Amino acid sequence: MTKNFPFSAIVGQEQMKMAMILTAIDPTIGGVLVFGDRGTGKSTAVRALAALLPKISVIAQCPVNSEFKHDVPSWAGIDEIETIMQETPVVDLPLGVSEDRVTGALDIERALTKGEKAFQPGLLARANRGYLYIDEVNLLEDHIVDLLLDVAQSGENLVEREGLSIRHAARFVLVGSGNPEEGELRPQLLDRFGLSVEVKSPNSIDDRVAVIERRDNFDQNPDGFIEEWLPEEIKIRHAIIAARTALKSVSSGTDILRDCANLCITLGADGLRGELTLLRAGRALAAFKGAQALERSHLKEIAPLALSHRLRRDPLDEAASGVRVERVLTDVLQ
Repeated sequence: MTKNFPFSAIVGQEQMKMAMILTAIDPTIGGVLVFGDRGTGKSTAVRALAALLPKISVIAQCPVNSEFKHDVPSWAGIDEIETIMQETPVVDLPLGVSEDRVTGALDIERALTKGEKAFQPGLLARANRGYLYIDEVNLLEDHIVDLLLDVAQSGENLVEREGLSIRHAARFVLVGSGNPEEGELRPQLLDRFGLSVEVKSPNSIDDRVAVIERRDNFDQNPDGFIEEWLPEEIKIRHAIIAARTALKSVSSGTDILRDCANLCITLGADGLRGELTLLRAGRALAAFKGAQALERSHLKEIAPLALSHRLRRDPLDEAASGVRVERVLTDVLQ
């Protein structure tokens, strides 16, 4: 089994780590898009989530990780119901993947050997109740993008082919990473990501030395390095569990809702997804920090992540989207 670099041992990249923690607290935020230079820890952070996240309760052998008996699809053919605990799934979606591999298709081997028409689940089934990770998401083929948009909207995967008519739950947190120099992301898919983070290579010599040192220690002795950072991993995991419990009790008054709307209107964000994401992410941040109410300080911290990728392009303003958000935060929230 491949050992993952500990999440807590990643040097810097605090916004990226916080964005991923918030989606672990509240998956309805809508996923994370990480854009930046090569070699800045994007893939490392996503794969480190698997070891960090709390285990989930699932029905044994269920292909879609169902939590309850009534959620197990009939085509799964599970007779004996047994509940087990397993790691939160983190599934990679390769760039050149076929549509059948993503959605699932007819089980050819079973059809040839037994003459039975059976369904072979795809990556969307495996990712249910977990994370679907796409590296170089801006290079993803258009027909796969369209498919993901449909599933992300409905939370359900529908397969109609080869005489099969299959439905199953497909609710996952979408995490994408890429290099903006290699191509832009389609606006429809960009809007589906709740939070967006731009990562850069560290400029500090001390930070670079820390990165090299930690990575080298991990490569030389993975077990020892993981053991060394285990207390920090457990600390973050417990904080996520506590925040999940406290999330529903975090209050948000009318004034905060007006702040969310005012920010989005002033920035010219399309639709209402910006306000909803800002509200959900702000609540998750408040819960993670142990606050009982969502406050302006939480909005100020989370707004650049929730809104910077939703701005319309202004040909008269060459400032980066993050700078524009910070400018509006100062004007609106003073």
